[in-house]
Amino acid sequence: MVRFDKKATRLYVLDTNVLIHDPTALYHFDEHDVVIPMTVLEELDKHKNGIREIARTARQIIRTLSDLTNQVDFQEIQQGIIIPKLSGEAGRLRFLCYQDLKPLDNMEDSPDNRILAETCRLREERPDASVVLVTKDINLRVKAAALEVPVEDYLNDRVFSDSDTMIEGAKVYVPAGQDAKGLWESLNVEVKVERLENHTFYQLSGIMPHDWHVGMLVSDSENGAEFEAIVRELGPSSARLELLTNYRHHTGVWGVHAHDSRQNFTLNLLMDPEIDLVTIAGNAGTGKTFMTLAAAFQQTLDFKQFERIVFTRVPVPMGEDIGFLPGTEEEKMSPWMGAFHDNMDNLLRNEDGESSWDNDATRTLIGSRVQIRSPGFMRGRTLNDTFLIIDEAQNFTPKQLKSLVTRAGRNTKIVCLGNVGQIDTPYLTANTCGMAAVVERFRDWPHAGHITLTSVERSRLALAAEELL
Repeated sequence: MVRFDKKATRLYVLDTNVLIHDPTALYHFDEHDVVIPMTVLEELDKHKNGIREIARTARQIIRTLSDLTNQVDFQEIQQGIIIPKLSGEAGRLRFLCYQDLKPLDNMEDSPDNRILAETCRLREERPDASVVLVTKDINLRVKAAALEVPVEDYLNDRVFSDSDTMIEGAKVYVPAGQDAKGLWESLNVEVKVERLENHTFYQLSGIMPHDWHVGMLVSDSENGAEFEAIVRELGPSSARLELLTNYRHHTGVWGVHAHDSRQNFTLNLLMDPEIDLVTIAGNAGTGKTFMTLAAAFQQTLDFKQFERIVFTRVPVPMGEDIGFLPGTEEEKMSPWMGAFHDNMDNLLRNEDGESSWDNDATRTLIGSRVQIRSPGFMRGRTLNDTFLIIDEAQNFTPKQLKSLVTRAGRNTKIVCLGNVGQIDTPYLTANTCGMAAVVERFRDWPHAGHITLTSVERSRLALAAEELL
């Protein structure tokens, strides 16, 4: 195994198979620079045509690279393009192009050998840096090792988590103890408490934390033992926080109770008439759809705040028009509505564990207020007095989500649910999907709120699968 200086600047040269294996690979090298040889770009160009998965992936990578290069000028491309990163020091993306590249001795001219030659040339030009070739090709790794070129397999097979590409929407402090400061110990502020009708506000004066934003949760612990609030207003030296309703025990939402601070904040966002747009991210089984449906039915059936609930999602991973399928709009959408039916079955269970979802009368009542719609059928409509639920929002492009959010008329609330770790649309990545775009663009709008759920409620198997697979 070839050793390299861990303290030196690190340049990772990516083989084509690394990008094909993981189209988001260039985002996984922390603060280090990523180098893409011209040979890799040529290989991607050869693979881009066709309907096979490798062709779709190649096109996805090319689009990502195009998005990065379109935002900068030629000089910045030569210096290295800063790789977008939510937090921490960012690395740079560099392209490697040698017009006078010569093949290595006793090696035929092949893509693998050219990448190896380009890596060796870069090592000669950058003796101050640790140049590392990253490839999934075992034979190429053997060749590199024989030539004493530092080489690694690409082992970062994890998909993006929601917190990698989006704000978490929460600042949860650890309880004060010997090794940590609590919420109030961390803040050097003056506090003034104000009560207006049924609302309690905390007016803070002093230097505000840099990682706070409007519409986020601030809690003193994961269980919110004493303090849970939403940031209503925020400035450099002041903030106005409002205490949340506690939906844990006696007070629930259509029989649903929160188990931790993030779930309680989610229910508050869903029930808050001042919040028009809610985005909820989280792994499978965190209760996104379950809590959203509970809030939708309580406000529609019990409070009469909305006239209807509209549930929509991308029906086909490939984005095919459902107009080609037989049946009515709801019949066409039915195969992709499994999550909706599963959650309704659980919401309507009594204390004996029996569900009334299969009851015709229940389905008639619910059906009179619930509409299942395809995104394509909603173009040109204006939705008034509507609770709109957009499921699997990570599979929408930013343009598609914009076309849905702009359907909102008077007295309409929109909730986007998603998990950027489970993107099915082949041309989207965790950074380019519609969900990430909506969260980022609306982060400072006072009538929007976002939360990333972390606690899996399905089973220990579901939790283990999210962590291990």
